Amino acid sequence: MSDNVLNVGDADFQDQVLASETPVLVDFWAEWCGPCKMIAPIIDELAESYAGRVKVVKVNVDHARQTAAKFGVRGIPTLLVFKDGEVKASQVGMVGKAQLAQLIDSAV
Repeated sequence: MSDNVLNVGDADFQDQVLASETPVLVDFWAEWCGPCKMIAPIIDELAESYAGRVKVVKVNVDHARQTAAKFGVRGIPTLLVFKDGEVKASQVGMVGKAQLAQLIDSAV
């Protein structure tokens, strides 16, 4: 995992994501999820290319059940883009790098 990607749980989601002054891409995932493993390198690449402009965090749904439930995560991977504490864009399922970059760009 990239140094630009933070692991966030229920306890620090408020501070790391909702209170962030920088837009945040949140990847809801689980270790047993095949598509989550496939999209992980893309998330790492985006974290590098958007460094300083967008914060990238991963939330393991098995460990952060409250946060996943609060945002209605039913399928994974679920990617949400937060800006000013609100969800501005979302994507469920495996997509390519270009689609994810477009998702981020549309929200920020």
